[in-house]
Amino acid sequence: MSTANNNLLVMTFYVIGLAYTFNRMIDSIDDRIKFVMDKKAIEEKLKEYGIDNTVGITLKFNPSYELDELKELILILENKSENRGIYIDWDNCSIVVEHDKSSRRVIRKSPDVTRDLGITQIPSLVAPKKTLVQGLTAEDVFTFDAEKQTYSNTKALIDIIGKGLKESPVKAKRILYKDFMSRKKTLEFSLQLVLRISELRVGLVPGEDRPPMYLINCPVTISKLPWTYAMPWNKRR
Repeated sequence: MSTANNNLLVMTFYVIGLAYTFNRMIDSIDDRIKFVMDKKAIEEKLKEYGIDNTVGITLKFNPSYELDELKELILILENKSENRGIYIDWDNCSIVVEHDKSSRRVIRKSPDVTRDLGITQIPSLVAPKKTLVQGLTAEDVFTFDAEKQTYSNTKALIDIIGKGLKESPVKAKRILYKDFMSRKKTLEFSLQLVLRISELRVGLVPGEDRPPMYLINCPVTISKLPWTYAMPWNKRR
């Protein structure tokens, strides 16, 4: 065999080895996903109700997450008014997941340990010119610690790699998982936020439907990020 042929053979094996190593390196990198709130949809709903000059709503997310990392939402609600109170009616709020058509009860995170998920949640008041920053999640992400007799949110808010999608007994969901991971499709869910707004001297009247209730749909899109987003310099963005 000639020297030229030997060199070609060595180069071929080198390129194959390099490609194999590169593909293994990509496979070893953690998958990253991104959550994006539909700010325009929220603003349009607030304007439709005529309260866009009173209420500001934001859901805060990191630039990226691992597939099962997000366990709660951070709600930032601003009261822009001079003399009106905004009440968040937690027991009427829900998290709706589009791909399984589920409606899940919202639990407002408390600084105290959670011992009972079945109790009524007192509405939160956001005073004029103030902002509420509140963690919240779905009731079904909590697990019970029999030894401590407490609940903690240990599961992912949107189950992608478990029975929610990847390991679902439903074939259509497993197909959706593959399409999501290949970036052909996105996932969607929304926070259904229920607000009541009144003059502070009026407040909430038990047993009466006043002040009026506003249902604000806060849509969120989940997308799979390219593998390059898992690199250290992108994680810090």
